[in-house]
Amino acid sequence: MPNQTLSPPRETKPRHILFTGGGSAGHVTVNTALIPTLLERGWKVSYIGSKNGIEKQLVSRLTGVDYYGISTGKLRRYIDLENVKDPFRVVKGVFQAYRLIRGLKPDVLFSKGGFVSVPVVIGAWLNRVPVIIHESDLTPGLANRIAGPFAKRICITFAETAKHIKGDKAVHVGPIIRNELRNGSAWKGIKWCKFTPGKPVLLIMGGSLGSQRINETIRRNVAELTRAYQIIHICGKGELDASCEGIPGYRQYEYIHDELADALACTDLVISRAGSNSIFEFLALCKPMLLIPLSKEASRGDQILNAESFRQSGYCEVLQEEELTDEVFLSRLARLYGNRDAIKDRMRQHGQEDAVSRLIALIMEQGESADAVL
Repeated sequence: MPNQTLSPPRETKPRHILFTGGGSAGHVTVNTALIPTLLERGWKVSYIGSKNGIEKQLVSRLTGVDYYGISTGKLRRYIDLENVKDPFRVVKGVFQAYRLIRGLKPDVLFSKGGFVSVPVVIGAWLNRVPVIIHESDLTPGLANRIAGPFAKRICITFAETAKHIKGDKAVHVGPIIRNELRNGSAWKGIKWCKFTPGKPVLLIMGGSLGSQRINETIRRNVAELTRAYQIIHICGKGELDASCEGIPGYRQYEYIHDELADALACTDLVISRAGSNSIFEFLALCKPMLLIPLSKEASRGDQILNAESFRQSGYCEVLQEEELTDEVFLSRLARLYGNRDAIKDRMRQHGQEDAVSRLIALIMEQGESADAVL
Protein backbone atom coordinates (compact mmCIF):
# COMPACT_ATOMS: atom_id res chain seq x y z
CA MET A 1 0.00 0.00 0.00
CA PRO A 2 1.59 3.29 -1.03
CA ASN A 3 2.50 5.72 1.67
CA GLN A 4 0.01 8.53 2.05
CA THR A 5 1.04 11.96 3.23
CA LEU A 6 -1.61 13.40 5.49
CA SER A 7 -2.30 17.08 5.04
CA PRO A 8 -2.00 19.14 8.23
CA PRO A 9 -5.36 20.17 9.67
CA ARG A 10 -6.61 23.41 8.22
CA GLU A 11 -6.29 26.30 10.63
CA THR A 12 -9.55 28.01 11.38
CA LYS A 13 -9.29 31.76 11.15
CA PRO A 14 -10.84 33.39 14.24
CA ARG A 15 -13.91 35.49 13.72
CA HIS A 16 -13.18 39.20 13.62
CA ILE A 17 -15.60 41.91 14.77
CA LEU A 18 -15.06 45.63 14.41
CA PHE A 19 -16.79 48.04 16.80
CA THR A 20 -17.42 51.75 16.47
CA GLY A 21 -19.26 54.42 18.44
CA GLY A 22 -18.30 57.40 20.54
CA GLY A 23 -18.65 61.01 21.51
CA SER A 24 -20.14 60.16 24.90
CA ALA A 25 -20.04 57.19 27.27
CA GLY A 26 -23.56 56.23 26.19
CA HIS A 27 -22.22 55.51 22.71
CA VAL A 28 -19.59 53.14 24.13
CA THR A 29 -21.12 51.22 27.06
CA VAL A 30 -23.11 48.77 24.92
CA ASN A 31 -19.91 47.96 23.02
CA THR A 32 -17.96 47.40 26.23
CA ALA A 33 -20.77 45.14 27.47
CA LEU A 34 -20.47 42.91 24.40
CA ILE A 35 -16.69 42.86 23.92
CA PRO A 36 -15.76 40.59 26.90
CA THR A 37 -18.20 37.87 25.78
CA LEU A 38 -16.87 37.92 22.22
CA LEU A 39 -13.27 37.78 23.44
CA GLU A 40 -14.15 34.77 25.61
CA ARG A 41 -15.57 33.07 22.52
CA GLY A 42 -12.30 33.54 20.67
CA TRP A 43 -13.24 36.47 18.44
CA LYS A 44 -10.65 39.00 17.35
CA VAL A 45 -11.90 42.45 18.38
CA SER A 46 -10.96 45.81 16.87
CA TYR A 47 -12.36 49.28 17.48
CA ILE A 48 -12.41 52.42 15.34
CA GLY A 49 -13.14 55.69 17.11
CA SER A 50 -11.95 59.25 17.21
CA LYS A 51 -8.32 59.98 17.97
CA ASN A 52 -8.88 61.57 21.37
CA GLY A 53 -12.53 60.95 22.28
CA ILE A 54 -13.94 59.34 25.43
CA GLU A 55 -14.30 56.07 23.50
CA LYS A 56 -10.51 55.77 23.30
CA GLN A 57 -10.25 56.27 27.04
CA LEU A 58 -12.91 53.65 27.82
CA VAL A 59 -11.76 51.05 25.28
CA SER A 60 -8.13 51.37 26.37
CA ARG A 61 -9.18 49.87 29.71
CA LEU A 62 -10.04 46.60 27.95
CA THR A 63 -7.36 44.03 27.16
CA GLY A 64 -7.23 42.30 23.80
CA VAL A 65 -8.80 45.10 21.75
CA ASP A 66 -6.92 46.92 18.96
CA TYR A 67 -7.94 50.59 18.76
CA TYR A 68 -7.66 52.80 15.65
CA GLY A 69 -8.32 56.55 15.61
CA ILE A 70 -9.68 58.40 12.59
CA SER A 71 -10.64 61.96 11.66
CA THR A 72 -14.21 62.84 12.53
CA GLY A 73 -16.53 65.81 12.57
CA LYS A 74 -19.37 66.55 14.92
CA LEU A 75 -23.04 66.50 13.96
CA ARG A 76 -24.11 69.78 15.57
CA ARG A 77 -27.63 71.15 15.69
CA TYR A 78 -26.51 74.72 16.25
CA ILE A 79 -24.63 77.37 14.28
CA ASP A 80 -20.86 77.13 14.69
CA LEU A 81 -17.88 77.98 12.47
CA GLU A 82 -16.64 74.42 12.93
CA ASN A 83 -19.66 73.24 10.92
CA VAL A 84 -17.84 74.49 7.80
CA LYS A 85 -14.84 72.24 8.50
CA ASP A 86 -16.69 69.18 9.73
CA PRO A 87 -17.92 67.83 6.36
CA PHE A 88 -14.28 67.69 5.20
CA ARG A 89 -13.32 65.86 8.40
CA VAL A 90 -16.09 63.34 7.84
CA VAL A 91 -15.01 62.73 4.23
CA LYS A 92 -11.42 62.27 5.40
CA GLY A 93 -12.70 59.86 8.05
CA VAL A 94 -14.54 57.81 5.42
CA PHE A 95 -11.32 57.36 3.42
CA GLN A 96 -9.37 56.48 6.57
CA ALA A 97 -12.02 54.00 7.71
CA TYR A 98 -12.25 52.44 4.25
CA ARG A 99 -8.50 51.81 4.12
CA LEU A 100 -8.42 50.46 7.68
CA ILE A 101 -11.33 48.09 7.10
CA ARG A 102 -9.90 46.90 3.81
CA GLY A 103 -6.76 45.87 5.69
CA LEU A 104 -8.46 44.52 8.83
CA LYS A 105 -11.02 42.43 6.89
CA PRO A 106 -13.55 42.09 9.74
CA ASP A 107 -16.49 39.69 9.44
CA VAL A 108 -18.97 42.22 10.81
CA LEU A 109 -19.18 45.83 12.06
CA PHE A 110 -21.19 46.70 15.17
CA SER A 111 -21.98 50.40 15.52
CA LYS A 112 -23.36 52.05 18.64
CA GLY A 113 -23.76 55.45 17.02
CA GLY A 114 -22.39 58.89 17.75
CA PHE A 115 -20.80 61.16 15.18
CA VAL A 116 -17.63 59.03 14.84
CA SER A 117 -19.65 56.02 13.64
CA VAL A 118 -20.89 57.51 10.35
CA PRO A 119 -17.60 57.33 8.36
CA VAL A 120 -16.89 53.86 9.79
CA VAL A 121 -20.29 52.51 8.75
CA ILE A 122 -19.84 53.91 5.24
CA GLY A 123 -16.30 52.51 5.07
CA ALA A 124 -17.60 49.06 6.08
CA TRP A 125 -20.41 49.19 3.52
CA LEU A 126 -17.92 50.09 0.78
CA ASN A 127 -15.91 47.01 1.80
CA ARG A 128 -19.04 44.82 1.76
CA VAL A 129 -18.79 44.17 5.51
CA PRO A 130 -22.20 43.53 7.13
CA VAL A 131 -23.21 46.37 9.47
CA ILE A 132 -25.30 46.05 12.65
CA ILE A 133 -26.43 49.28 14.30
CA HIS A 134 -27.69 49.62 17.86
CA GLU A 135 -30.14 52.37 18.83
CA SER A 136 -30.76 52.86 22.55
CA ASP A 137 -33.23 55.73 22.51
CA LEU A 138 -36.91 55.73 21.70
CA THR A 139 -36.29 57.62 18.45
CA PRO A 140 -33.16 57.13 16.31
CA GLY A 141 -30.36 59.66 16.68
CA LEU A 142 -29.01 61.70 13.80
CA ALA A 143 -25.91 59.55 13.28
CA ASN A 144 -27.96 56.36 13.18
CA ARG A 145 -30.49 57.92 10.80
CA ILE A 146 -27.64 58.75 8.41
CA ALA A 147 -26.02 55.32 8.83
CA GLY A 148 -29.26 53.31 8.74
CA PRO A 149 -29.44 52.79 4.96
CA PHE A 150 -26.00 51.12 5.04
CA ALA A 151 -26.97 48.61 7.76
CA LYS A 152 -28.26 45.04 7.54
CA ARG A 153 -29.94 45.20 10.95
CA ILE A 154 -30.85 47.97 13.40
CA CYS A 155 -31.19 46.69 16.97
CA ILE A 156 -33.59 48.65 19.19
CA THR A 157 -34.14 48.94 22.92
CA PHE A 158 -37.72 50.24 22.88
CA ALA A 159 -40.19 48.19 20.81
CA GLU A 160 -41.88 51.46 19.76
CA THR A 161 -38.71 52.50 17.91
CA ALA A 162 -39.52 50.09 15.08
CA LYS A 163 -42.09 52.50 13.64
CA HIS A 164 -39.30 55.06 13.05
CA ILE A 165 -37.19 52.65 10.97
CA LYS A 166 -37.87 51.99 7.29
CA GLY A 167 -38.12 48.49 5.91
CA ASP A 168 -37.70 45.33 7.96
CA LYS A 169 -34.30 46.09 9.47
CA ALA A 170 -35.48 46.68 13.05
CA VAL A 171 -34.78 43.93 15.60
CA HIS A 172 -36.07 44.43 19.15
CA VAL A 173 -33.41 43.16 21.56
CA GLY A 174 -34.20 45.15 24.70
CA PRO A 175 -31.79 46.99 27.00
CA ILE A 176 -28.12 46.05 27.33
CA ILE A 177 -27.04 45.79 30.96
CA ARG A 178 -23.36 45.48 31.83
CA ASN A 179 -22.97 42.24 33.78
CA GLU A 180 -20.39 43.66 36.15
CA LEU A 181 -22.93 46.15 37.52
CA ARG A 182 -25.03 43.29 38.89
CA ASN A 183 -22.18 42.08 41.09
CA GLY A 184 -21.57 45.16 43.22
CA SER A 185 -21.19 45.06 47.00
CA ALA A 186 -23.08 47.66 49.05
CA TRP A 187 -20.67 47.18 51.93
CA LYS A 188 -17.65 47.80 49.68
CA GLY A 189 -19.36 50.91 48.29
CA ILE A 190 -20.01 52.31 51.76
CA LYS A 191 -16.44 51.55 52.80
CA TRP A 192 -14.92 53.05 49.62
CA CYS A 193 -16.86 56.29 50.13
CA LYS A 194 -16.18 56.29 53.88
CA PHE A 195 -19.90 56.61 54.53
CA THR A 196 -21.95 55.66 57.58
CA PRO A 197 -24.04 52.48 57.23
CA GLY A 198 -27.79 53.06 57.55
CA LYS A 199 -28.00 56.61 56.18
CA PRO A 200 -29.54 56.83 52.66
CA VAL A 201 -27.13 57.26 49.74
CA LEU A 202 -27.93 59.59 46.83
CA LEU A 203 -26.02 59.10 43.57
CA ILE A 204 -25.87 61.96 41.05
CA MET A 205 -24.83 61.31 37.43
CA GLY A 206 -24.90 64.08 34.84
CA GLY A 207 -23.64 61.94 31.98
CA SER A 208 -20.05 61.22 31.00
CA LEU A 209 -19.44 64.88 30.13
CA GLY A 210 -21.18 66.11 33.26
CA SER A 211 -24.05 68.56 33.64
CA GLN A 212 -23.14 72.02 34.83
CA ARG A 213 -26.77 72.82 35.63
CA ILE A 214 -27.23 69.72 37.81
CA ASN A 215 -23.82 70.19 39.43
CA GLU A 216 -24.66 73.77 40.40
CA THR A 217 -28.02 72.73 41.84
CA ILE A 218 -26.47 70.00 43.97
CA ARG A 219 -23.73 72.24 45.31
CA ARG A 220 -26.08 75.11 46.15
CA ASN A 221 -28.14 72.68 48.23
CA VAL A 222 -25.38 70.43 49.51
CA ALA A 223 -25.83 71.49 53.16
CA GLU A 224 -29.52 70.59 53.17
CA LEU A 225 -29.02 67.44 51.12
CA THR A 226 -26.30 66.04 53.39
CA ARG A 227 -28.63 66.35 56.37
CA ALA A 228 -30.82 63.64 54.82
CA TYR A 229 -28.44 61.80 52.47
CA GLN A 230 -24.87 60.77 51.87
CA ILE A 231 -23.93 61.89 48.36
CA ILE A 232 -21.89 60.30 45.57
CA HIS A 233 -21.58 63.03 42.95
CA ILE A 234 -20.19 62.01 39.54
CA CYS A 235 -19.79 65.47 38.08
CA GLY A 236 -17.84 65.00 34.81
CA LYS A 237 -14.33 65.73 33.60
CA GLY A 238 -12.97 69.04 34.86
CA GLU A 239 -16.06 69.68 37.00
CA LEU A 240 -14.71 69.01 40.50
CA ASP A 241 -15.31 71.85 42.95
CA ALA A 242 -12.47 72.35 45.45
CA SER A 243 -14.75 74.33 47.79
CA CYS A 244 -16.84 71.18 48.40
CA GLU A 245 -13.92 68.99 49.42
CA GLY A 246 -14.15 67.83 53.02
CA ILE A 247 -17.91 68.26 53.39
CA PRO A 248 -19.05 65.33 55.58
CA GLY A 249 -21.14 62.83 53.64
CA TYR A 250 -20.29 64.31 50.22
CA ARG A 251 -17.95 62.65 47.72
CA GLN A 252 -17.30 64.03 44.24
CA TYR A 253 -15.65 62.23 41.33
CA GLU A 254 -15.07 63.15 37.70
CA TYR A 255 -15.89 59.61 36.65
CA ILE A 256 -16.09 56.21 38.39
CA HIS A 257 -14.73 53.11 36.68
CA ASP A 258 -13.92 49.99 38.69
CA GLU A 259 -15.89 51.03 41.77
CA LEU A 260 -19.13 51.89 39.93
CA ALA A 261 -20.82 48.55 40.66
CA ASP A 262 -20.16 48.95 44.40
CA ALA A 263 -21.25 52.60 44.35
CA LEU A 264 -24.54 51.62 42.71
CA ALA A 265 -25.03 48.71 45.11
CA CYS A 266 -25.01 51.04 48.11
CA THR A 267 -27.19 53.68 46.40
CA ASP A 268 -30.81 54.26 47.46
CA LEU A 269 -31.80 57.00 44.99
CA VAL A 270 -30.37 58.27 41.71
CA ILE A 271 -30.47 61.73 40.14
CA SER A 272 -29.58 61.47 36.46
CA ARG A 273 -29.99 62.66 32.93
CA ALA A 274 -32.21 60.33 30.90
CA GLY A 275 -29.85 58.58 28.51
CA SER A 276 -31.34 55.19 27.68
CA ASN A 277 -28.34 53.03 28.62
CA SER A 278 -28.06 54.50 32.11
CA ILE A 279 -31.74 54.52 33.03
CA PHE A 280 -32.22 50.90 31.96
CA GLU A 281 -29.25 49.93 34.13
CA PHE A 282 -30.81 51.76 37.09
CA LEU A 283 -34.08 49.94 36.35
CA ALA A 284 -32.34 46.56 36.31
CA LEU A 285 -30.74 47.39 39.67
CA CYS A 286 -34.05 48.70 41.12
CA LYS A 287 -32.79 52.21 41.84
CA PRO A 288 -35.61 54.83 41.98
CA MET A 289 -34.70 57.81 39.81
CA LEU A 290 -35.21 61.54 39.59
CA LEU A 291 -34.61 62.16 35.89
CA ILE A 292 -33.65 65.60 34.58
CA PRO A 293 -33.55 65.12 30.79
CA LEU A 294 -31.60 67.34 28.46
CA SER A 295 -33.84 70.10 27.12
CA LYS A 296 -34.80 70.38 23.45
CA GLU A 297 -32.54 73.43 23.23
CA ALA A 298 -29.53 71.23 24.05
CA SER A 299 -30.59 68.02 22.29
CA ARG A 300 -33.05 66.49 19.85
CA GLY A 301 -35.45 65.71 22.70
CA ASP A 302 -34.70 61.99 22.95
CA GLN A 303 -34.07 62.13 26.69
CA ILE A 304 -37.44 63.80 27.26
CA LEU A 305 -39.13 60.87 25.50
CA ASN A 306 -37.07 58.32 27.45
CA ALA A 307 -37.95 59.97 30.75
CA GLU A 308 -41.65 60.19 29.93
CA SER A 309 -41.74 56.49 29.02
CA PHE A 310 -40.21 55.62 32.41
CA ARG A 311 -42.52 58.03 34.25
CA GLN A 312 -45.57 56.39 32.70
CA SER A 313 -44.27 53.01 33.87
CA GLY A 314 -43.88 54.36 37.41
CA TYR A 315 -40.11 53.98 37.66
CA CYS A 316 -39.14 57.59 38.30
CA GLU A 317 -39.94 61.22 38.97
CA VAL A 318 -39.21 63.62 36.12
CA LEU A 319 -38.07 67.23 36.41
CA GLN A 320 -37.73 69.17 33.18
CA GLU A 321 -34.67 71.41 33.03
CA GLU A 322 -36.89 74.46 32.44
CA GLU A 323 -38.53 73.74 35.83
CA LEU A 324 -35.24 73.26 37.67
CA THR A 325 -35.31 75.57 40.68
CA ASP A 326 -33.99 74.72 44.12
CA GLU A 327 -37.48 74.56 45.61
CA VAL A 328 -38.94 72.30 42.91
CA PHE A 329 -35.82 70.12 42.90
CA LEU A 330 -35.93 69.48 46.66
CA SER A 331 -39.68 68.90 46.58
CA ARG A 332 -39.46 66.38 43.72
CA LEU A 333 -36.56 64.56 45.42
CA ALA A 334 -38.53 64.33 48.68
CA ARG A 335 -41.51 62.87 46.78
CA LEU A 336 -39.23 60.31 45.15
CA TYR A 337 -37.86 59.24 48.52
CA GLY A 338 -41.36 58.96 49.96
CA ASN A 339 -42.49 56.73 47.08
CA ARG A 340 -39.28 54.70 46.81
CA ASP A 341 -40.71 51.39 48.07
CA ALA A 342 -43.65 51.45 45.64
CA ILE A 343 -41.31 52.37 42.79
CA LYS A 344 -38.95 49.52 43.62
CA ASP A 345 -41.88 47.08 43.68
CA ARG A 346 -42.83 48.15 40.14
CA MET A 347 -39.20 47.87 39.03
CA ARG A 348 -38.99 44.29 40.28
CA GLN A 349 -41.95 43.38 38.08
CA HIS A 350 -40.10 44.52 34.96
CA GLY A 351 -39.05 41.50 32.94
CA GLN A 352 -35.29 41.16 32.56
CA GLU A 353 -34.41 40.38 28.94
CA ASP A 354 -31.19 38.67 27.88
CA ALA A 355 -30.36 41.29 25.26
CA VAL A 356 -26.64 40.49 25.25
CA SER A 357 -27.29 36.91 24.12
CA ARG A 358 -29.65 38.14 21.42
CA LEU A 359 -27.06 40.56 20.08
CA ILE A 360 -24.28 37.97 20.17
CA ALA A 361 -26.49 35.57 18.17
CA LEU A 362 -27.23 38.30 15.64
CA ILE A 363 -23.54 39.17 15.31
CA MET A 364 -22.67 35.53 14.69
CA GLU A 365 -25.46 35.23 12.12
CA GLN A 366 -24.19 38.24 10.18
CA GLY A 367 -20.63 36.97 10.39
CA GLU A 368 -21.69 33.68 8.83
CA SER A 369 -23.63 35.50 6.11
CA ALA A 370 -20.43 37.41 5.27
CA ASP A 371 -18.68 34.06 4.72
CA ALA A 372 -21.45 33.01 2.36
CA VAL A 373 -21.02 36.19 0.32
CA LEU A 374 -17.27 35.79 0.12
